[in-house]
Amino acid sequence: MYCIRHLQILTLWIVCILGAGAELTCDTLVLLAGNLTLRSLAAWNQTLSIPSNASNVTGVFCNMSIDGIGTCWPRSRAGEVVTRPCPEFFYGVRYNTTNNVYRECLSNGTWAMKGNYSLCQAILIKEKKSKLHYQIAVIITYLGHCVSLGALLVAFLLFMRLRSIRCLRNIIHWNLITAFILRNATWFVVQLTMNPKVHESNVIWCRLVTAAYNYFHVTNFFWMFGEGCYLHTAIVLTYSTDKLRKWMFICIGWCIPFPIIVAWAIGKLYYDNEKCWFGKRAGVYTDYIYQGPMILVLLINFIFLFNIVRILMTKLRASTTSETIQYRKAVKATLVLLPLLGITYMLFFVNPGEDEISQIVFIYFNSFLESFQGFFVSVFYCFLNSEVRSAVRKRWHRWQDKHSIRARVARAMSIPTSPTRVSFHSIKQSSAL
Repeated sequence: MYCIRHLQILTLWIVCILGAGAELTCDTLVLLAGNLTLRSLAAWNQTLSIPSNASNVTGVFCNMSIDGIGTCWPRSRAGEVVTRPCPEFFYGVRYNTTNNVYRECLSNGTWAMKGNYSLCQAILIKEKKSKLHYQIAVIITYLGHCVSLGALLVAFLLFMRLRSIRCLRNIIHWNLITAFILRNATWFVVQLTMNPKVHESNVIWCRLVTAAYNYFHVTNFFWMFGEGCYLHTAIVLTYSTDKLRKWMFICIGWCIPFPIIVAWAIGKLYYDNEKCWFGKRAGVYTDYIYQGPMILVLLINFIFLFNIVRILMTKLRASTTSETIQYRKAVKATLVLLPLLGITYMLFFVNPGEDEISQIVFIYFNSFLESFQGFFVSVFYCFLNSEVRSAVRKRWHRWQDKHSIRARVARAMSIPTSPTRVSFHSIKQSSAL
């Protein structure tokens, strides 16, 4: 502490000596007095304001001075309004240095009592606004995942219970919904278990949780790829769906992502083994081991959809069979869901820039679409599926009829026997005896 104090005093004396022999500027002061505190500068302000070479100067000038905030005002001519950049820090608060502060050199050669700091804006206000928007986005993300998980579980139970609609197309829908359920569930596990302490410890279980989440993330894309493959085979390849088997799609949706994630985990273990494998180190591109296949199947699906729409517009427009109608509805659902799935992923590669409005729009747009994906999948592939709705309606009517019959039987059994019937029954028994 004493050494620092002596260093400051020594620096001040050097400044004063230089000021006596040469013209002292703000740049020189900043260069030499970098260790000075604001209090020291204010205390020595009288010394620093001594004019240099005053005998050789004609006219009235304001001497170089440092105000109480710490802004250095250079030697200026009387009547001049001097512009200086806003201070970068003041009492621990960061300010925007692109704006300026103004102070007038009065006609008598003295500075105005105060400078005009009205344009200096604290960056802390902007940071608070960004933090507020981030907190709102977090709430939207949690709400979206809760709604999506609830809708996905209902859709999963419907496909499980309605055995009458089990065909290959609906089995693919069912597996896609299952993949989204597992992804949402692991997302909640990540949010509940991960914290800065766990990230720094980089324990095995947290790396396994990250690997599981990324695996189910990849399965979402590969099951969407399965949806595209089935529609492309059924519509473009002239309805040759008899050659398709369930095990083919299971291999595409569940098996292919597994070696991809294993390769990614090995890459992380050797090249980026930190922070539970979340994020990536600069210059290390191991995440592209699983992101690359996701982008590839996304692009292939868009090609499939282009061909499917082309065929639908030309060949299937006049067809009105029930099977064709189902294909049309499945194509519409895929046309809606595939961009939703792709846009939210492509947003990770977009830089919104420094503009505040762009960043806010990016945060809200991304958090909404990312969290509500499961809900959209449930709506388009289950709740709006005519086969599912028809099967549910039949089940409901059957349940109503069953319970109405039971109610009628229960009412009939609860009717008391009339006296005449009792008398007739007793008479019949007595005659038989």
